[in-house]
Amino acid sequence: MTSVVLADDEALLRKALAALLPLEGDITVLAEAHDATSAVEATLRHRPDVLVIDLEMPGVDGLGAVAEIRRTQPDQVILMLTRHARPGVLRKALKLGVQGFVSKSAEPAHITSVINTLHQGKRWIDPDVSALAVVDDCPLTDREIDVLRVTGDGYSVAEIATRLRLAQGTVRNYLSNAMQKTQTRTRHDAARYAREHDWL
Repeated sequence: MTSVVLADDEALLRKALAALLPLEGDITVLAEAHDATSAVEATLRHRPDVLVIDLEMPGVDGLGAVAEIRRTQPDQVILMLTRHARPGVLRKALKLGVQGFVSKSAEPAHITSVINTLHQGKRWIDPDVSALAVVDDCPLTDREIDVLRVTGDGYSVAEIATRLRLAQGTVRNYLSNAMQKTQTRTRHDAARYAREHDWL
């Protein structure tokens, strides 16, 4: 029996998976989470065999939750669900040690199969996800991507610095570099440009 925690802000999808996954295989759903904070709490409390987490969530996204979990539970097995596998995001997820990537449009039977594959110590990236990751024309560094992602959420330079644990001057430097590379005038324009080009 493989135990999982399900984290997705879309209640309908989360409830459907919670109901369908046990029917497809030997899976027990220990808890459900509706955002990154509750995903971290549920994972640390229940210690599931596999955390199944949505990449796109309001506020702190799935990657932010994974980074937090990794600090105290470095060996947690993680399957990330996504609609848009942006190259930069996939690269960052792999650096964080995410073992699996599956499209949110996948059949429950496929998701169940991947959960069991990860539980056996293997990795899995859906072919359509990996194909997108190969096409990487992003000129931004990982840290520039980080500050643009947080900028896109509407935070000030001071708030970005606090959230990313960086000095304000360092944040300004990253933003300035990103604006030069995207040939934009403001940090918000740079964040918008990067999103439109699937770099975030």
